[in-house]
Amino acid sequence: MSVQQRTLDCKDLHSYLKTLPAGTLDRLYNHPATCLAVFRELPELSRHYIMRILFVDQAVPKAIMGSWVSPNHTKELDDVVKLLTELRVWQAVEMQGGLKGWLLNPTFRRNLKGALLGGGNEWSMKLPSDVDPKARDIAFLDAYAMERWECVLHFMVGSHQHEVISSDALQLLHHAGLMKKEAGENQMTITKDGFQFLLMDTSAQVWYFLLQYLDTATARNLDLVECLGFLFQLSFSTLGQDYSTDTMSESLLRFLQHLREFGLVYQRKRKAGRFYPTRLALDIASGPKKSMLNSMNATSSPNAGYIVVETNYRVYAYTDSSLQVALIALFCELIYRFPNLVVGIITRESIRQALRSGITAEQIVSFLRQHAHSECYKEPPVLPSTIADQIKLWAIERDRFNYKDGVLYNQFDSQADFEILKNYAQDRGVLVWHNTNGRKMVVTKNGHDDVKKFWKRHSKSGSM
Repeated sequence: MSVQQRTLDCKDLHSYLKTLPAGTLDRLYNHPATCLAVFRELPELSRHYIMRILFVDQAVPKAIMGSWVSPNHTKELDDVVKLLTELRVWQAVEMQGGLKGWLLNPTFRRNLKGALLGGGNEWSMKLPSDVDPKARDIAFLDAYAMERWECVLHFMVGSHQHEVISSDALQLLHHAGLMKKEAGENQMTITKDGFQFLLMDTSAQVWYFLLQYLDTATARNLDLVECLGFLFQLSFSTLGQDYSTDTMSESLLRFLQHLREFGLVYQRKRKAGRFYPTRLALDIASGPKKSMLNSMNATSSPNAGYIVVETNYRVYAYTDSSLQVALIALFCELIYRFPNLVVGIITRESIRQALRSGITAEQIVSFLRQHAHSECYKEPPVLPSTIADQIKLWAIERDRFNYKDGVLYNQFDSQADFEILKNYAQDRGVLVWHNTNGRKMVVTKNGHDDVKKFWKRHSKSGSM
């Protein structure tokens, strides 16, 4: 067994869509918002190819499309072909005369043209017919979104100053493997994946959480395609604009209430008839790669950029948030705590404890850089290179040994017997370690039976 850590798998939009059945993907492409979201996240060369054949209603020969890139970039073209084929954006077809060609998915073409050029059926969310007398501004929505999302994080780190989250959220945390409940215990405890989740940036956290939610959509009697289509609509909405719920189905209204709990939308009352998407929702289609939340953190959160790390391993966190203090305590030893300042120190033991919890060195370094105080940017680097390097070196210490199950062979009667068995195990690739002078060797657990049978046959033939 290797001691190297498993990193939490947070798929991007395309990686997630590739896991969906072909029929589900085809249904998704019936919605212009989905097609536009998929197109927007494609690499530049992929977008270039789609735009060149978007208005061509027939297959285009591969030879012609291959000539659109120089011979030095055939690898990039192969990547484009593989990606667009896996996403069912286009498919390989045989043309007249036996020519091979690519044909753009007709449904994808039609709805992407509608999204880019307009016309056809209205695909954006419906605006209310009247003005909201209690309209909410962007600053309020940003504060609301972070407050709701931090309720989930507070629960995970064990802070009880915020309200208890719903049973749906609890089930989702358990399903995602972020928290677990041991047999005979009433309270849930955080897992190794949960510790990694806490140090991810907010947009990646929300995206990962939504992927786990969508994984349970069928069990909740929700239509996965309808939910995904609505999420993509939200990603193209306008921040600060309210939208009507009049045309939404019952299942979509239930989905809206779950999004409301997690801070992706604001709704004053369940039957208010309108809702406001927050910045968390507008960030959805970008998955963990890009984020509008940087601007939210910079403008609406007073504690954005609150950490200063010195070369003597001291950490100063200018915050009064118990959540942020709890996150720092995951990999720091806290020394002092004042009303708006926490002082800690990064030690070998504190980092090793974080590593044992499942957090990686890269996540710790990324967290410290992401939340560096604005003063740190005046004299880069924001995180001293000696600190970043030392954290990674402490992590490498744990990766120096790889542990494997094996079986020890010793007490050979002669050196010749030892060499025969060692060579047999080595030829079959099951020899893990050997000591010629001590006549000792270790073989893998899977290879033990084969080596044992060979040795019995050899012993019998030798005694005859």
